[in-house]
Amino acid sequence: MEGRIINGFLVVVIIILLLSIYWFIPFKTTEFDLESNSNSNFSVNSYESTQLQFYENMRFPDKKITYKIENCPIKRKKDMERALEIMEQETILEFYPVEKNQQITITCEETTKLEGKLFIAGEGGPTNITIAGNFNVIEAGKILLMKDSECERPNVAIHELLHVLGFDHSKNPKNIMYEVSKCDQVIGEDILDFIEKIYSIPSNPDLLFEDAKASMHGKYLDINFSIRNNGLKDAGDSKVKVLANGKEIKEIEIPEIDIGYGRKVSIANLWVKQIDVQKIEFIIETDFEELDKANNRVSFEIKK
Repeated sequence: MEGRIINGFLVVVIIILLLSIYWFIPFKTTEFDLESNSNSNFSVNSYESTQLQFYENMRFPDKKITYKIENCPIKRKKDMERALEIMEQETILEFYPVEKNQQITITCEETTKLEGKLFIAGEGGPTNITIAGNFNVIEAGKILLMKDSECERPNVAIHELLHVLGFDHSKNPKNIMYEVSKCDQVIGEDILDFIEKIYSIPSNPDLLFEDAKASMHGKYLDINFSIRNNGLKDAGDSKVKVLANGKEIKEIEIPEIDIGYGRKVSIANLWVKQIDVQKIEFIIETDFEELDKANNRVSFEIKK
């Protein structure tokens, strides 16, 4: 009886040893890939803090963008046209061919360029950027295609087009913005979501005051202010009304202001008929839509 117990104990010990060897001693190497539903993300891992674009909030002034293709072989011209069609299908962007004053210039080159041991298939990016408040507005961009795409889908042309739209390289080999092009790469959902979000903002101007000052000496008022257009469209003519105690004392004509630019106004010795002035206001008045009307007014009160 005692022998059976000892034998049973030995069997259990042997089984435990075999299981330990199986679990803790590596007999083979197993490699893991990204999940299929995360291949398209701009970052390799969701917790990475990766900026999608060269600068924050880069976009063209409008979702309707013009282009011109020059001096390209038929294959590369077709690839570029197909890339534009794909971006139209995947996003709210619209692309229109023009003969001049295009926003995106697309050219081709037969010269083979190398970077290290890799062929450079194309180059692309914004060529004119205007800082306007929260936006980096792309006024113009250029694409240079140097090599025919070997993929059924024009991944090289899409890659360079996304560069022109402001997108940087991705660290994810599965993303189409990875620096080495492969045929199985796809456009990341985060890129598409960003385009949807930023181009859903209306293409309106946004006039606002900067460096506004007001001071009185006796019955005379000195005013200084700057108006800036931080919107996505050139602003037409506008007016600034100056009020004292809620009553208008001066109306100032402001000529049109381009995206990212401003105008300064200084007026000295403006006579004020109101007695005991407690409040001065500047108000921008326009006959066009703006991104934000709340920043069209500044007020000054007597210092206590």
